[in-house]
This record gives sequence, structure tokens and C-alpha cells, in this order.
Amino acid sequence: MSRTRLIRRLRELLEEGGLHGSFLVRDLDTGDEIGLEPDLEFPAASLVKVPLALATLDRIRTGELDGAAPLTVRPGRLDVPGPTGLSRFRHPATIALDDLLYLSVCLSDTTAADVLLGLTPPAAVTAFLREHGQTGITVRHALHDLSDTPAERFGASELHLAHSLAIGAGTAGRGHPVPQLDVSRANSGSARAFTDLLQAVWRPQSIDATVAARMRDLMANNLIRQRLAPDFASDASRWSSKTGTLLNLRHEVGVVEHADGQTFAVAALTESSVAASIQPGAEALMAAVARELRDHLRH
Repeated sequence: MSRTRLIRRLRELLEEGGLHGSFLVRDLDTGDEIGLEPDLEFPAASLVKVPLALATLDRIRTGELDGAAPLTVRPGRLDVPGPTGLSRFRHPATIALDDLLYLSVCLSDTTAADVLLGLTPPAAVTAFLREHGQTGITVRHALHDLSDTPAERFGASELHLAHSLAIGAGTAGRGHPVPQLDVSRANSGSARAFTDLLQAVWRPQSIDATVAARMRDLMANNLIRQRLAPDFASDASRWSSKTGTLLNLRHEVGVVEHADGQTFAVAALTESSVAASIQPGAEALMAAVARELRDHLRH
């Protein structure tokens, strides 16, 4: 099937499933790539934990930070309700900086990420990206801001109202009254920008090789695997990734390394037009579209 026909069919599938997105798949060795609106900018949600981890690891490498340094995190200090890690702790916990990196990336622990941002603020993370030639991702705010949206103001039975607002209130220029959904105010990036970052981590040139290797290891141990992993992980391939979720946004970026040596970066950033928080069908559709794009390059 030609690229034009494939892209048209995948656009139709996404539309039928109530999704709109920015997708890009790139062969990291040949540079060949295929995507759908790869330069469309989205609020990045927890995807920014990847550049945050890279900037932190680089400061550990240079000796500015000590990975073994113990940090005490007290419940309520960061006021971040969340489903994983420190966000669910009831008592103070003392954790090494290096282990906070694990919690932030592998469990998507927002409290851990905000402790890291306290050491390397958003502007410093963005500066690290620019220093290493990454111009498409901007980090503007702390991660606890993701837990201060209309969703937190409604009860569980009214959560669909927050999703309806998220879906219906955006502007043609990607603005939004909810600041976390406004690409000019939120942490943001596109499929191409995150693919470029993955390329820099898997084929390091500017980023230090030891920093890149630790980042690859962290992403390989990501425990949130219900989205793209079912279509990319197998006995003959290794899937390393990071997810991002906020209201009607569902993202995942990662790299699949096949046993035959082929390696592909995959970025899928999507927004749903369905006012529901739990949508396993949307996640399966994201994976199916990303896999078809990968299959086109692989053949």
C-alpha cells in the first residue's frame, strides 16, 4: 500500500475512533520516517519526565548533584494526588535522588518528578534541551499543575463534564482556557520533537553516552504498559517508553529494538473527542495506528 493511501486510511480509523493525533515512526539508522501530522504541538503531560530525567542525570554526571544524596519527601508538601509511588504515601520517606529518577520515569510518579524539578527547575530543563539541539520541547511548569484541572473539581460521577470542557473549549490555534491544555502555557511538544529526543538518546552524539544509557535503561523498565506495549513488545523485540495522560490526552513515546537489529522510534500524541476517562479502545487504536506505520517502514 502506498504511503498516501495508508495515511488516509489511518486518519479515517482515528476519526472513527474519536481520536486526533500527532504520530511519527522513524528508523533510527536509515532516517526513513512516516507520520500523521508529526509537527502538531500538544501539551506533553508526563512525557516531560524524560527531558527532566536527562537534565538531572547530566547534572549528576558533572557532579552538580549527587545521585546517592538522600532526600526526605513529606506527605502533603507537594499536594499532588496521584495513583502511583510517593503520590500515595502516607508518611515521610527518605529516598536517594537516583531512586527518585526511577520512580519518576518508571512509575510516572508525579511527586518524585516535582522533587527533581525543585532541583532542576523547568527553565533549566528547557535550557538543557536547547543546549543539546532539542528545540521542539518546552518545559514551563511543575508536574503538580497537572493535578489542578477541572477533573479535580468534579466527583467521579461527573468526571465526563471535565472531559467535555477539555474537548470543546480549545481554539484553532491550540489555545485553551485550561492552562495545562494550552500549548503556549503548558509543557509542550510534538511527535517529531519527541522522536528527535529519542534519537538523541538511542544514537547519542550531543548527549553524554553514559547519560543516554541510563535513560534507555529507565525507559526499558517503564511499568505502564497497557497503551503501545501490547503491539510492540515481544520475545523478539524490546519496547522502552514513557506515557503521558491528562484529561482527554493520551500519549506514549518509545523505541522498539528488534532482534534483527532494526530500531524504530515511535511517538503517538493524541486527544480524544469522547467524554470518558477510561477508554481502552482508544489506547488499542493508538497502538494499532503506530504499529501499521512501523510495519510500513519495516517491510
